[in-house]
Amino acid sequence: MSLSKQLYLIISFIFFMIFTGNFIISVKNTKEYLETESISKAQDAATTLGFNLKTLINNKNNPEIESTINAVSNSGFYKEIRLEDALFTIKESDLIKASKDIEGGIWQVSDIVIDPKIGTLETLTQSDDFMQELITLNGSIPNNENKNITPSEDVYTFIPNSKSSGKITLNVNFTATNQENIKLKTNATLNLNKVLVQVNRDIKFDSVPQWFINLIPIDLEEQYTEITDGWRTSAILFISANPGEAYNKLYNQAQSAIFYSIISFIISILILYIFVRYILKPLKILENSALAIAEGKFAKIKAITKTTELITLTNAFNNMSSKIEATISRLNTNIENMSKKLSTDDLTGLPIKSAFETDMRQLYIEKAKAFILVIKITDLAEFAKLHTSNETNNFIKKFAHILETTKLDENKKTLAYRFFGSEFAIIAKDFSNDDIKEFAKLLKEKFEKLGEKFDKRDIAHIGGASFDQFHTRTQILQSANQAYEKATIIGQNEIFISQENELVKDMQSWRDFVNNTIENSNFMVKYVGNFTRCDSDEIIMQEAFTDIKDAENNDIPIGTFISIAEKYERIIDFDKKVIEKVINHIIVSDIKHAIAINLSLDSIGNTAFIAWLEQKLSENKTIISKLIFSVTAYAVAKDIDKFKFFVSEIKSLGAKVIIKRYETRFISLNDVKDLNLDYLRLAKEYTDDVCIDFSKQSFIESIAEISSLLNIKVLAENVQKEEDFNYIKNLHLFAASR
Repeated sequence: MSLSKQLYLIISFIFFMIFTGNFIISVKNTKEYLETESISKAQDAATTLGFNLKTLINNKNNPEIESTINAVSNSGFYKEIRLEDALFTIKESDLIKASKDIEGGIWQVSDIVIDPKIGTLETLTQSDDFMQELITLNGSIPNNENKNITPSEDVYTFIPNSKSSGKITLNVNFTATNQENIKLKTNATLNLNKVLVQVNRDIKFDSVPQWFINLIPIDLEEQYTEITDGWRTSAILFISANPGEAYNKLYNQAQSAIFYSIISFIISILILYIFVRYILKPLKILENSALAIAEGKFAKIKAITKTTELITLTNAFNNMSSKIEATISRLNTNIENMSKKLSTDDLTGLPIKSAFETDMRQLYIEKAKAFILVIKITDLAEFAKLHTSNETNNFIKKFAHILETTKLDENKKTLAYRFFGSEFAIIAKDFSNDDIKEFAKLLKEKFEKLGEKFDKRDIAHIGGASFDQFHTRTQILQSANQAYEKATIIGQNEIFISQENELVKDMQSWRDFVNNTIENSNFMVKYVGNFTRCDSDEIIMQEAFTDIKDAENNDIPIGTFISIAEKYERIIDFDKKVIEKVINHIIVSDIKHAIAINLSLDSIGNTAFIAWLEQKLSENKTIISKLIFSVTAYAVAKDIDKFKFFVSEIKSLGAKVIIKRYETRFISLNDVKDLNLDYLRLAKEYTDDVCIDFSKQSFIESIAEISSLLNIKVLAENVQKEEDFNYIKNLHLFAASR
């Protein structure tokens, strides 16, 4: 994760926690305020209502009590208003009546006991002999109208515990004594109702969602006031506030807090984004510079900030860039010099046979019109016996100089090569039949003049064959050698130029064959050249090699087939078919390593093909990492810009790219660093006999070093000798094929 993302996440989290904390605190404070306000309002209402009921409470059955309470409740601010009796009057007769053990007669009650947890029982009045009072008042014995009056009765006051509420079951234990002085211990159960008046209102939260109520409960304590009749509490008034109003206010407050918090958070994030981008801009520049250095681009970083630490870091980057650039430049120079030395004959300075073969491949890419000349010095060994080494070497140098410098005109390009001791070759580009014959005659004349100086009449013979893209290098060179043999038969210093290669088929037949092969996929793909890691022997790559046969089951050279497919503009279709076969092979066979697929220059330079390939890769995302697209060095050199575009498009999808048969004469390492490659595959000529060739050793060591700096993995192809392979392993190349 990038530093900017980490900063965004960390600071955003801090902002979030701050805003969340502020929101919680705000809601909490508002909740506490609303609770306090509601409780205070309920307490005030209880005090006021209690005062109004004080004059009415003497008669607890007074209907005005309930009316007054209802009037207050209708205001809507209260959940419940409840008036509870705090003082009960219990007569002695009530106890006797409630006892199951007493039947008839006159009884007096004593030794009354109740559970103190329920309340207290006090004697309110103690009457004298009731009959005596009546006599005193009336002056006579009561008549029949007064016969049911209890002559004597005690009255008690029951004061319930404040914790008791609603209906109370009072168990009273007492002793009853009758007129015969018979005493009976018994008990009575009295059902008392504390609640005199109770009014409830529904709590409605139409504007407040239930989840909010569940999340933030508002607990409003019940408030009360005592109503007295003198010095004793006669009743208690309880009022519970309705939380609906508080919930409405709290919910509105929470909504506002959330809205402004979100707005503030968004603004803060925007400011943070601008701030972080400003702060990290220098680091982004340094990051891009580091990536540029990895790609081989060594531009200096200008002063980008006044921050001390970043200035120090910038200077360090610039110093590192300069040192790496100097190292790569030195290695490039060494590699180019060594590459030139490896591909050049020490005596004559002419390119060697491997260079000839590479240039022949280039002719296929260019679809060039050219001739191949084979020139051999006659009886060089015999000449060497008759002359000193210096004289012989001098003769060979002058002979090579003629080959190198002889020009038909400035528009006709020729390249001379030395194969072996006496064997030379020339590639003549843009020559007609008449041109090549005239050029050969010019060479013959100069050879004869050279022979006069060294007293050698029979100098050399020249054989030539025309180049065509429908045949392999071997076939064309063989045709030129056959022409040389014919020249030797003709006579001294003679020339023979083949007119048309007899191997050429009818063009229409070739066209039909190529079309049929591509349209019907009449070819096989073989997977060859196991590239194994030098440090673990793990197979990391195989190469997809196409095997094509004609109707008689004869092998068709792939170079010939590709040349004809290019001529008739079918090479892109052929590359598509190969890719489809390789993808299917990877999926069906569950291949674990990568497969390299060779692509033509026509394909990598075709935008429609690239679009098709991107679609194909998108459909097979699981195997993209196992695909490596391979292009020859001489094809890349033909159009580097097209190759760069191809690489950027394909690598963005996760596929890899390799340049095969790499030679510095086609692509310098200065150009390689700009190509964003994954792999570099050395030509076989660089690794043959590397264990005994110090020039090749230095070359490969430099390649390995510079590739490491550029983060490119180097592969060696077709290493045949064990000692060569062991040497390559010690150089820490990535992989090699055997």
